[in-house]
Amino acid sequence: MANNILNSLLREYEQKKIKAELELDEKKQNLYALYPRLLEIDNELSSLGIQSTKSILIQPENSSNFVENLNHKILDLKKEKQDILLKNGYSADFFTPDYECNICQDTGYIVDNDFHTVMCSCLKQKLLDISFNKSNMYGLKQENFEHFDERRFSDDVDLSKYKFNISPRKNILNIKNKCMDFINKFDNPDSKNLLFTGATGLR
Repeated sequence: MANNILNSLLREYEQKKIKAELELDEKKQNLYALYPRLLEIDNELSSLGIQSTKSILIQPENSSNFVENLNHKILDLKKEKQDILLKNGYSADFFTPDYECNICQDTGYIVDNDFHTVMCSCLKQKLLDISFNKSNMYGLKQENFEHFDERRFSDDVDLSKYKFNISPRKNILNIKNKCMDFINKFDNPDSKNLLFTGATGLR
């Protein structure tokens, strides 16, 4: 079941990615028609890498010079392209796809600092949302620690009633602190679990 959900989400991601890139291609074509120099620049940028690779293979002893010249040409072309966009009222990142998630570019995965492929936070959140819905856990935007109000609990100590020699408010704050500590150490494999007990029907 979990694999089916993940595969379904990844298909959605693929469709979103394709949609964003197709929309960008359409925007490009419209802009190329208005400003043909932009198409020329993009074609030049595409061909520069191939030309430099050929030059390096023919004259490997001059590879450092080729790379340096290549970088200068690329920077100059990108600068000219940006100037054309800005001059005509477009943003500098106009040719960037409008992804829903710019972190993973709608793939669902990123490469971490150790060069491992890991799940993006956006995909994790979608999986969590699905899990919450299946667990009938609603109202989490309101029912969370940010809205926790310890003033609802008494400061009076009643050993005979509560079987504690501390007040309900102090007790609930101790519980809250334990929960926060558990959350902060959730990824630690040595962290202990929490067990909540009580009479049937208590919330």
